[in-house]
Amino acid sequence: MQVDGRERLRAAVGAGIGMLLTALLAQLCIATHLMPSAVWLVAPLGASAVLVFCVPASPLAQPWSVVGGDTLSALVGIACCVLLGSNPVSAALAVALAIMVMFALRCLHPPGGAAALLMVMANIQDWRFALFPVLVNTLVLVTAGMAYNNLTGRRYPHVPRPPAPAGQPVAARFEEQDLDAVLARYNQVLDVPRDQLSELLHAAELRAYQREFGTLRCADIMSAEPKTVQFGTPLQEAWEMLRRYNIKALPVIDRANRVVGIVTLADFMRAAPLDQHEGFASRLRGFLQATPGPNSDKAEVVGQIMTRQVRVLSADRPVSELVPLFASTGHHHIPIVGQEARLVGILTQSDLVAAISRRSSTLGPP
Repeated sequence: MQVDGRERLRAAVGAGIGMLLTALLAQLCIATHLMPSAVWLVAPLGASAVLVFCVPASPLAQPWSVVGGDTLSALVGIACCVLLGSNPVSAALAVALAIMVMFALRCLHPPGGAAALLMVMANIQDWRFALFPVLVNTLVLVTAGMAYNNLTGRRYPHVPRPPAPAGQPVAARFEEQDLDAVLARYNQVLDVPRDQLSELLHAAELRAYQREFGTLRCADIMSAEPKTVQFGTPLQEAWEMLRRYNIKALPVIDRANRVVGIVTLADFMRAAPLDQHEGFASRLRGFLQATPGPNSDKAEVVGQIMTRQVRVLSADRPVSELVPLFASTGHHHIPIVGQEARLVGILTQSDLVAAISRRSSTLGPP
């Protein structure tokens, strides 16, 4: 119910327009003798309008749910009325069977239960009643819903966004597989599509980070004046810097102090290659040693092994945006830039952990 007045008005006006168009077209069908039934509108359509125009993203409000749910449930109700007559047992059985049919055919729609009940209560035994007014009513309402919702900025039908592939980084501490596992364990119908549920959880987590870190900026916790190298820095020199300063990454900068890449221990491991323990030391020495002469069949300088696609952040960016990056995107070192995109520092996971620890000690136990 947490929607503003504008959204409430949008939904109410849409439902009114949808019902008006459906009623007028249904009456026209009767007036022109296109349909034999004297009934031009069914009451459950009012409940369908609430779903189509108020919660157009709901799985229960999608076109097949509306059309299939109402029409098939009406058929179930007519069948129960034909076989058992109009009585309490037939009414209860019609609703129960309608739910089973909607589950089986993936068109669960709450007003479908009302459609099945209506057939029994009104003692309707004409199969054509499911065609008109039920099927025609729902088709017109859904068509009106498609036009109105999309014109007012609501996707309808709601086509779910595909989940991120397994192993693909996401900006949160949970992955899509975690959400799937929780939904499977929950094992209940949710009146919200899976992709929007995921978006809401990600947004809520980001807001929690923002509340936790307040106005803390990257500049407040970064390591200033980081050790750097340039494109032409020899590999031996870069390796010695990593060992001497006990660091795992070196930003690669140009003459204007702008970041053009980053070289890490992983880059050395990939380029050497050093993934086998046997002969590790000798292979490393051979890789780092400069090749005499102008020609070489191996990398000689940092620019040949560095990672060129580097994620950088502004010094003014909130620290809350760092948490999802470090938590799940595989980043361990993020260069921080200031004016004119010049390097001013570097942020590591250790810097972030230290900031969290300091803030926790300041706030005290919950």
